Amino acid sequence: MTAKLVVEGLSHHYPDEYTGIDVHALDDISLEVEEGELVSVVGPSGCGKSTLLNILAGLLPYRVGTATVDGIRIEGPGPDRGVVFQEHAILPWRTVNKNIGHGLEIKRMPRDQIAKRVQEFVNLVGLAGFEDKYPHELSGGMKQRCAVARTLCADPVIMLMDEPFAAVDAQTRITLQEELNRIAMATKKTILFITHSVDEAAFLADRCFVFSARPGRLKAIVDINIPRGDRIWSDMNANADFLAARDEILKLVREEVSVATEE
Repeated sequence: MTAKLVVEGLSHHYPDEYTGIDVHALDDISLEVEEGELVSVVGPSGCGKSTLLNILAGLLPYRVGTATVDGIRIEGPGPDRGVVFQEHAILPWRTVNKNIGHGLEIKRMPRDQIAKRVQEFVNLVGLAGFEDKYPHELSGGMKQRCAVARTLCADPVIMLMDEPFAAVDAQTRITLQEELNRIAMATKKTILFITHSVDEAAFLADRCFVFSARPGRLKAIVDINIPRGDRIWSDMNANADFLAARDEILKLVREEVSVATEE
């Protein structure tokens, strides 16, 4: 396999906006994400997960270490990286079709090609019949499906997802997790997924990167050897590989929560 994303020796400090005191957010992070792999990142609150994603998205400058996609150093936002945030970052004045095709319009792709490609992703994420609806007419889950489709439609090298399902209800979250698993199988897209949920991390990921308490360090990597076709929530409580991976991740995270509490 070929590494699409490579992070080497990445550290990051920033001043606290209230106290001005220097905060050490990330310390010597080195990791690789292979082509077509879905990896999750978990850790205690404040461990720098979102800081890492913002650096990889090109939204946060960094000085120590390197981060590259296909060997090209990340220096700012770029079309090789698509981002799905926790908030529904879709344009309220545009329909589902127009939101999903937004990136292709920016690229000045011909209209007929845009229409064809947009419909493919509308169908992929289960929004057929809602193409002409505006965001205020959609449920929270539908809005997030639209955001995922918009990112995929632009065909980035890697998709970065920052707790994209955290704001929806529990049942919708389960549905979206299964949908993302299906989409990962269909597109073979490389995905880095930030989450606070150990269950979500174990269900979705091929590998899980567990971060330590702040400053965030790569504490452990947990392999999750479950075929994507077997990842159905109704079967997970009887899946020994899932239970073992989930329990190992939970143990590692709890150790770091205990350390942070003692400090």
